[in-house]
Amino acid sequence: MTPASPATAQRHAVADILRSPALLTRESLAGVITALALIPEVISFSVIAGVDPKVSLIASVVLCLAMSALGGRPAMVTAAAGSVALVIGPMVHQYGVGYILPAVVLAGIIQIAFGALGMARLMRFIPQAVMTGFVNALGILIFFAQVPHFWSRSPLILGLFAATLLIVLFAPRVVKSIPSPLIAVVLLTVAAFYSGQPLPTVGDEGSMSGGLPGLTALLVPLNLQTLQIIWPCALSIAFVGLMESLLTAKLVDDLTATPSNKSRESAGLGVANILAGFFGGIAGCAMIGQTIVNVEMGKGRSRVSTAVAGLVLLLLVTALSEVMAKIPMAVLAGIMVIVAVKTFSWHSVQPGVLKQTPWSATLVMLVTVAATVGTGNLAIGVLAGLIAMALVPGRIRRRHALKSETASPVQEK
Repeated sequence: MTPASPATAQRHAVADILRSPALLTRESLAGVITALALIPEVISFSVIAGVDPKVSLIASVVLCLAMSALGGRPAMVTAAAGSVALVIGPMVHQYGVGYILPAVVLAGIIQIAFGALGMARLMRFIPQAVMTGFVNALGILIFFAQVPHFWSRSPLILGLFAATLLIVLFAPRVVKSIPSPLIAVVLLTVAAFYSGQPLPTVGDEGSMSGGLPGLTALLVPLNLQTLQIIWPCALSIAFVGLMESLLTAKLVDDLTATPSNKSRESAGLGVANILAGFFGGIAGCAMIGQTIVNVEMGKGRSRVSTAVAGLVLLLLVTALSEVMAKIPMAVLAGIMVIVAVKTFSWHSVQPGVLKQTPWSATLVMLVTVAATVGTGNLAIGVLAGLIAMALVPGRIRRRHALKSETASPVQEK
């Protein structure tokens, strides 16, 4: 019998989930908590990029839904991300928001070309030490991004944060059918509302007015002067987005012991970013923290979970914007702190493991972490790690490359 193609296998997987109430419930609930986990980061990234919070939220809906169908890594969450906001911000502050649309469209075209030419396969040559540093740096960045939301003298804020940790960690021992982060958000939001005490909520982070925006208007002329302004930003958007998405896809491959199609992911990201540019206004890429929420906390394994996340986020941004605005930031911070702890590779820093690991691999990992945390830019961190690896003597570098190839449990389709 001829084996089914990857596309056919994925269609069958989605069809099986839709026919199974238990699997559909699991995937749907994973999508719900993923949508809730997206809100605080997407809003904070909009400030970095210099755009209205609702712009980033609507763009995240478009990205999430588009990549649910077009992406090459099922269950990976794509939305308006901080790394992309960091490279868009300087252009916006210097020239204005009108240049975002042409820059995002050009970046999408570059990403489509990258995927069509099969260049995504180059990601397999990233050493394991750089990957470990990338993951550890992400865990650190996610943690410190939450500190302002729970570090307070207010007993209520500290209590909500502590209660969130307890519910998320211990509720699964009692209730297995509902993801514990969802339980925490619902119970503690209701408790905070009826306490009558003022405390920071999602609504304080930006405008939460309901309704859908129209298509993004082109506000600048399409000429050589515009191209000169946008092309450096477009290149940065394209390659930072690709790097973060493909590294996250590789991580999810390892977590789930399933392969992904990196070329499809690259081309799909390009199409999704073009769509987000025209209906939303800002680009994005994979978000590792929210992907961990979906895959690890919610046990999402298919395109159904990310599609539900996009639909729930759309519902929250439009019809339920007032409800979303009342969610305490301390509760969402508690969930993301646990995500940070789960993201960090604690195995890599155990004394026994460090003793057995060659000094050069540890050095490369530390360089990657330091550069990423120091700049807040994942692309710079990975580049610094690759440069550090290039400076390692050739014999040691070949040994690391061999270990990386034999350690990976999945292969790319």
